[in-house]
Amino acid sequence: MWITLLWSGWTFVFASADTALKDTIASGPISLAERFYFVGYSLFTMGNGDFAPRGELWQVLTALMTASGMLLVTLSITYVLSVLEAVTQKRSFARNVSGLGPDGGSIVAATWNGDGFEDVALPLNSITTALNKLTANHKAYPILHYFYTDEREAAAVLSVASLDDALTIWQRATPEENRPADSIMVDARSSVQSYLDTVSTFAPPSDEQPPPPDLTVLREHDIPTVSDEEFADALEELKERRRTMRGIIRADARQWPSAEEE
Repeated sequence: MWITLLWSGWTFVFASADTALKDTIASGPISLAERFYFVGYSLFTMGNGDFAPRGELWQVLTALMTASGMLLVTLSITYVLSVLEAVTQKRSFARNVSGLGPDGGSIVAATWNGDGFEDVALPLNSITTALNKLTANHKAYPILHYFYTDEREAAAVLSVASLDDALTIWQRATPEENRPADSIMVDARSSVQSYLDTVSTFAPPSDEQPPPPDLTVLREHDIPTVSDEEFADALEELKERRRTMRGIIRADARQWPSAEEE
């Protein structure tokens, strides 16, 4: 689209005067198609063709046209490659999270070592760093939001929702003595919030709350938890955040992540 508009615009410029170009091979009037051809090979610096600018003004404009073509083609290629790199990073982040489990409860269960969650620090720091980079890419390339994948494991919005549910379980559903370090949790939670603030501009919050994380899978792995009532009160405090997350997932035409997808 960028190249088409630039090509068309310069064609109109050189079609604005009958004396803009001269035929270096045969005399006679120059058609609009021939002016379009002249602009094309000048934009893409393909060398001299059958036509040349007539007069100093049109020579200068031809030089500017060639420079704009080189700049735009270089710019567009650089942009496309940067976007593709961001898409790859987005899907890599999603796979890193989904590799731990399809939902928050599964992620927490997978990181339990029998006594606590001490081993979660390294992978969670890595995931948080990747999420910060994903958020920065969304701000730099808003088009990144519209890249869709049919693979559930590569869907970033589902991975962010699973990660946020895992953080909620770690912070609100497990006894304090068993939780990961607060500094790790706060940093990860802040990264998720930054992602939500960035991506939520593309989708309104859902009118409904998403389903609560299922603590059954934790209890099946003998992971100590708070009561269901206490956890429900904690979820009530996070209702706006979770509604925002569900709105983003629905805008991506997906269902809330659950262990049944595994």
